[in-house]
Amino acid sequence: MDATVLVLLRHGETAHTAQRRFSGSGGADPALSEVGLAQAARAARAPVLDTVQAVVSSPLARCRQTAQAAADRLGLPVAVADGLRETAFGAWEGLTFAEARSRHQAEMDAWFASPSAAPPGGESFDDVTARVARIRDDLLAAHRGRTILLVSHVTPVKTLLRLALGAPHEAVFRMDLDPASLSAVAYYADGNASVRFLNSTAHLA
Repeated sequence: MDATVLVLLRHGETAHTAQRRFSGSGGADPALSEVGLAQAARAARAPVLDTVQAVVSSPLARCRQTAQAAADRLGLPVAVADGLRETAFGAWEGLTFAEARSRHQAEMDAWFASPSAAPPGGESFDDVTARVARIRDDLLAAHRGRTILLVSHVTPVKTLLRLALGAPHEAVFRMDLDPASLSAVAYYADGNASVRFLNSTAHLA
């Protein structure tokens, strides 16, 4: 049987993205900016999407908008999976990194030091990894041998890549993932996975 391929598309830019604010699933649900809408349109035309047979999105607006652009081009519906939503950042929602550190330095230090630590009122990396792994397994079981477009966020996409590589938790801090970038992982019947590419932005040029 052919590999099952997950093409991973980070959503386009929002106002929070441009301002480098924490934007998770527990606060505001910003839509794409004008720049983000243009990025989504360009991503929809990326040649790697030509073989996509299903489109699955995070429930958050920025992802659904990005996914819809691709789905319209491909003539496919958009399925929504809660497991693909971004981390809930709790008290840090809407804050810049500097603002969060100034108000919650001890909690942020703990968050960087351990995947089991969470922002106040938010999710830990362990929490996110567990739900991302569940939705990955569900999708692989439902779409064996197919190519699926997943439209999600920084943490879930990096988590899928990290798990495919068998890399430690710290790898999430070692990857760049630009707005509307594409990555892909192939999963094989013997249980092996292979990262085909990461953070491709050629389609945005």
